[in-house]
Amino acid sequence: MADITVQAVERQGVGKGPNRRLRTQGKIPAVLYGPGLETLSVSVESRDVDQILCSDTGHNTIFKLQVGSNSTDVLIRDYQLDPVKGTLLHADFHAVALDQKMTFAVPVQPVGTASGVTAGGVLDIALREIELECFPSDVPDHIPVDVTELEIGDSVRVEALQIDLSKLSLLSDPNLVILSIVPPHIEEEPEIIPEEEELEEPELIKKGKAEEGEEEGEKVEEGKEEEAERGKE
Repeated sequence: MADITVQAVERQGVGKGPNRRLRTQGKIPAVLYGPGLETLSVSVESRDVDQILCSDTGHNTIFKLQVGSNSTDVLIRDYQLDPVKGTLLHADFHAVALDQKMTFAVPVQPVGTASGVTAGGVLDIALREIELECFPSDVPDHIPVDVTELEIGDSVRVEALQIDLSKLSLLSDPNLVILSIVPPHIEEEPEIIPEEEELEEPELIKKGKAEEGEEEGEKVEEGKEEEAERGKE
C-alpha cells in the first residue's frame, strides 16, 4: 500500500457551473463511496489524482483520502477525461477495507524480446489486463510474462501466468490468449488484370456497309433482268 494522502474538501454546489469553476482552479469534482459509507461529493487537486494514475500501480493504488478530520483508505475506481485535451474531469473514489478481498484489473507486461520477433515475427498482445481477487495490500503492480523463448506461432494463455496462488485468485478465463507471435504481414501486390480488347466497331460498320452495297447491287441486277424480259415481249 502506497504511503499517499490526498486532501479533499466536501463540496456543496453540484452541476456544470460549480464543476466548471472548480476546474478553472486546478481542481476536479469527485465522489467518495463504499460499503457502510454514504456517498459524499468532494473536490480534490487534479494533479494529485494525475500523479496516482501515472504511478506504477495506477488505478490499483491504495491511498488515504483525507476529508476534514476523517481519513479513508480508497482507490480510484473510475475517472473521466476530456476527450480533446485529455485532462481529468471527474474521479470516483471507492473506500476499501484492508482486511477484505477485492477484485482488481492488473496489467500484463511482456518481458524480454521474443526469438520469433528477432526472426521477423510480430508480438501481438490480445489481453492487456487480467482480473484477480486478493487483499488490497497484496495486489501486484503488474504480471510479468517472459516472451524470450517464443517462436513464430507460439502464444501464452492466462493459465500459463506465474502468479502466487496463495495470495491471488485468478478470475479471468484460463484459456484466454494473452499474447502471441504472428508471422509478418506481407502485402500482396494487386493482380493486374489485362484490359479486355475493345470490339472493332469500324469493321462492323464497314461490314454493314458492304452488305448494304451487295443488296443494292442485287436489286439493280433484278431491275435489268425485268427490263430485258419486257423488251422480249
